[in-house]
Amino acid sequence: MNFVKESLINAAPEIVFEFHELPDAVERLIPPWENVEVVQKADISKVGSRAIFKQKYWGFTVSTWVAEHTKYDPPKMFEDTQISGPFKYWVHRHIIEKDGSRGSILRDAIEYEVPFSYLGMAATPFFVLPKLEKMFEYRHRVTKQWCETK
Repeated sequence: MNFVKESLINAAPEIVFEFHELPDAVERLIPPWENVEVVQKADISKVGSRAIFKQKYWGFTVSTWVAEHTKYDPPKMFEDTQISGPFKYWVHRHIIEKDGSRGSILRDAIEYEVPFSYLGMAATPFFVLPKLEKMFEYRHRVTKQWCETK
């Protein structure tokens, strides 16, 4: 399955990429309604660097997500791949393209496969997609705000 979120940001690709390299970028991009603990941050500039997150509900850890940075091509893109976590498969490409004189297009392109076979696929339109849409709407808004006021 594929999920794509695109936004126009009125800033150069270098600025948009710079945001993602901030030491606290991952914390800025976690929506306030998500109960996620950052156990270990990754350095996106180092292929092989890993980030570890714990998702909690009612005080209990329900999933641990390990993502490894697998590509780094500033200021065009970087990529992370789930090593372990809630999905069967997850590759996330953060793509930044120049958009003429107006700025940049930020594109989050995710290839994923949900667990639980047909049950997981049946639940995707009701649970997975709405969560991804809400989360990436937030992430793009935060990125846009930082980049356009820098």
